[in-house]
Amino acid sequence: MASKVISATIRRALTNPHGAFSRCRHLSTAAAATAVNYEDESILMKGVRISGRPLYLDMQATTPIDPRVFDAMNDSTIHEYGNPHSRTHMYGWEAENAVEVARIQVAKLIEASPKEIIFMSGATEANNTAVKGVMHFYRDTKKHVITTQTEHKCVLDSCRHLQQEGFEVTYLPVKTDGLVDLEMLKEAIRPDTGLVSIMAVNNEIGVVQPMEEIGRICKEHNVPFHTDAAQAIGKIPVDVKKWNVALMSMSAHKIYGPKGVGALYVRRRPRIRLEPLMNGGGQERGLRSGTGATQQIVGFGAACELAMKEMEYDEKWIKGLQERLLNGIREKLDGVVVNGSMDSRYVGNLNLSFAYVEGESLLMGLKEVAVSSGSACTSASLEPSYVLRALGVDEDMAHTSIRFGIGRFTTKEEIDKAVELTVKQVEKLREMSPLYEMVKEGIDIKNIQWSQH
Repeated sequence: MASKVISATIRRALTNPHGAFSRCRHLSTAAAATAVNYEDESILMKGVRISGRPLYLDMQATTPIDPRVFDAMNDSTIHEYGNPHSRTHMYGWEAENAVEVARIQVAKLIEASPKEIIFMSGATEANNTAVKGVMHFYRDTKKHVITTQTEHKCVLDSCRHLQQEGFEVTYLPVKTDGLVDLEMLKEAIRPDTGLVSIMAVNNEIGVVQPMEEIGRICKEHNVPFHTDAAQAIGKIPVDVKKWNVALMSMSAHKIYGPKGVGALYVRRRPRIRLEPLMNGGGQERGLRSGTGATQQIVGFGAACELAMKEMEYDEKWIKGLQERLLNGIREKLDGVVVNGSMDSRYVGNLNLSFAYVEGESLLMGLKEVAVSSGSACTSASLEPSYVLRALGVDEDMAHTSIRFGIGRFTTKEEIDKAVELTVKQVEKLREMSPLYEMVKEGIDIKNIQWSQH
């Protein structure tokens, strides 16, 4: 009886175009490097009807898995299903070997030793472990942490958690281009400073911090340096020795790998000590107990190896697309501002603000382009981005920001379509804006004294 019910369910799903199995057909063109093309279909999602799958330009939120990474994971799922911590039989040894190969692949990408790579569930766990773990271990002598106002929310929240425990935290402001003021960093370091945590590449505006200079300052003052490199590894050259980092957080799904896996680099010489967040079987050198997710780890390793081989090509391709996008928009629109430094920036991130446009309307109007207004981890908030506010961006411009994320599988055709749709929507909204009409007439709206009724 049960088998008949299952068979009937499968038949209904296969014959229903909107059934459970139809989701396999809907692939973004950015993700479908090798997928079959299907005719556009009208799709209803959360009350919004669009003509087909939107263009995917949100690569800072996550990247589509590379088909070659998927192949490695699929093969591992079939053949290496043992527990990597089972030491008494071949199945455990095979899984353990697969994990150790991946550990080598991750280490090579950042010029580290495989023994310094601790696998975790992602960069959020790695950041929490680094920030809290170091300060908890050295709590008797170190009571002070330095970070920036533009860090990822998980770092900022970890620091606030430490404040509740009695630690002190200095939140450094950044310059208008998003970069850290190195003199302010030097002045903020105290004898009881236990950690400096500054992200390498900002997830919202893409600015690349002067990592070697920051690392040199930390080394001179004998303060451990932690960096959230989730948006950096595989995209820009990373060398933990040149950067003088003691701890580095990483994530697989930002570099065309699977979600649910990341790593924390923990320097061995000179040794950095930290308390684990959880206790258990003592896996990952006692810093991350729990059975390792073999297949995700294999995927992470494969993604790192591909990134090493293709980083230079990816950068050239993505840089060309970024210029095509920015130039295409600026040729047809005025009042377009790039947020963050253009000289020290990861090329796959383009954060733009559009003057005289209501931000939420712009985002909703671009329903055929998958973009965001900031970090996916804070996108539920209607408040303007705290990162842009830290740069000194006016609130009205911060509300109109759109983050375009370009990646390995993005095409020229997608960029051209994104330009067309963005320009069309901005022009449409500006036609309805009385402020834009006033600006075109030469009125300086900043000097207008608005009266209240």
